Amino acid sequence: MADDTQTDADAEAEIEVRPYDPKTDPEALWDLKRAFELGLGSGTGGDDKQSKYEGKLTDEYAERYLDWVFWCTKHDPRCLTVAESGGTHVADEDTDADGADSDPNLAGYVFVLPQQLAMIWDAAVLNELFVRPEFRGTGVADDLMDAAVELADDQDLPLDRLVLDVDRENDRAKVFYDRHGFDHWGEMVARKLE
Repeated sequence: MADDTQTDADAEAEIEVRPYDPKTDPEALWDLKRAFELGLGSGTGGDDKQSKYEGKLTDEYAERYLDWVFWCTKHDPRCLTVAESGGTHVADEDTDADGADSDPNLAGYVFVLPQQLAMIWDAAVLNELFVRPEFRGTGVADDLMDAAVELADDQDLPLDRLVLDVDRENDRAKVFYDRHGFDHWGEMVARKLE
């Protein structure tokens, strides 16, 4: 069990950044994905957005997501990289504030779409990056971003770019992406489908 006196440097030293393992990581990945989605719904929009994000997190959605992850990692095992914590962390009861289980061994993940999907935006696509709150500020997100950039550099792309969608209300993410050299490049708009 982690000591309350653990420093950020100690937490970072216990992290291993490695490819996702479809045999051992799905449950912990789903915990992270669920927390990622709940954070998007609650931190960057009103109650309507939050309830929509919470409502989609069904068992069927989890199965579809993990099937899609399996498909992507079959095409490129490096497209999903996880940060594994060597220690355990403590949170209130069974879940932390973002809804993630308190005992999994994954501190975060980054998901870059496989090269086969590069034609979607004519670039490498950083689909998701999430780090548990207790591991933020330890360098884990930087290590995951480094893995994403390395993979994107290895892809054969129409445009030599790594793109992502970030909510303009997510100030923390904007600062992070600015620090990693991302620039504003277009605007995404959405239309509700009936």
